[in-house]
Amino acid sequence: MTTFEEAEQAFEDTTPQGLSASLRNLVHTIRHPPKVLQRMLKNPVSLVGILLVLMFVLIAIFAPVLAPPVRPEEPYRIPRDGYLAEPRPPNEEHLFGTTEGQYDIYYGVIWGTRTAFRVGVLITIATILIGLFVGTTSGYFGGWVDEVMMRVVEIFMGFPFLLAAITLAAVLGSSPQFDRITTGMIALIAFGWTTYARLLRGDILSVKERDFVMAARTLGASHSRIMMRHVIPNSIFPTLVVASMDIGSYVLNFAALSFLGLGAEPGYADWGQLISFARNWMPSLAEYWYIIVYPGVAILLFVLGWNLIGDAFRDILDPKLARSRR
Repeated sequence: MTTFEEAEQAFEDTTPQGLSASLRNLVHTIRHPPKVLQRMLKNPVSLVGILLVLMFVLIAIFAPVLAPPVRPEEPYRIPRDGYLAEPRPPNEEHLFGTTEGQYDIYYGVIWGTRTAFRVGVLITIATILIGLFVGTTSGYFGGWVDEVMMRVVEIFMGFPFLLAAITLAAVLGSSPQFDRITTGMIALIAFGWTTYARLLRGDILSVKERDFVMAARTLGASHSRIMMRHVIPNSIFPTLVVASMDIGSYVLNFAALSFLGLGAEPGYADWGQLISFARNWMPSLAEYWYIIVYPGVAILLFVLGWNLIGDAFRDILDPKLARSRR
């Protein structure tokens, strides 16, 4: 027998029946990874995306090693080397150079990776949860519940997304209750959940009429059990595909808020904040290229990584779409 077969037999012989079954399932999962994961690892497009995202994960984890904070109590505060307005080119002390005001670009890019994950992941999770509640409730119950909720969704979708987020961030920015990072995130969350709600509603309208849902309803299962055990698990995958691509999009939108002075506060390790320091030097970028290239490339690769993963994930879940592209 192979090593895994011996392990399975050992679990079966030495553990209680229920625990043995659970351990056997774990061993089986290790031997046979999910087909979606296998196909993503074999897909060159998704593999490039996974490698890019893993690179940023490692940078975020080892940020204290790659760029030791000058003030450990404020690790996201970019160190300054004076207050001169003119940026300085890369040198031994500042590997990526400095912005106006002498903020270290290398430090901002490294620690900005953590800000990017914080912003992208938290906003995506929050918008999915709101969209999940609204879309599931609307699609499953239908009737007047569906009508009311979808009219609310349409009202929110009537506002241009980024313009609405800018307006709300400006309004919340005057409140002392929230810091600038939080206000930017709230603004993007407030207008970002509608896509998930509409997408989930459409899928749930289809799934709730299938035989296994009707059977569960006939057997007397509660609405919450039917939604959690049958409807949502069979409707969530298209939403996850969109969410994987939106992580990068939210980082890009937050960078736009920071560029306009509505996201991260000056001196905070954020890629959009670094690019905002280049506004006064746009006519001279041929000479001061480094103030926009390094944070710009970081944003580009981060967004590209998530988009490649989401695109490959969509092809895997929809074989017809994959075939049509060949």
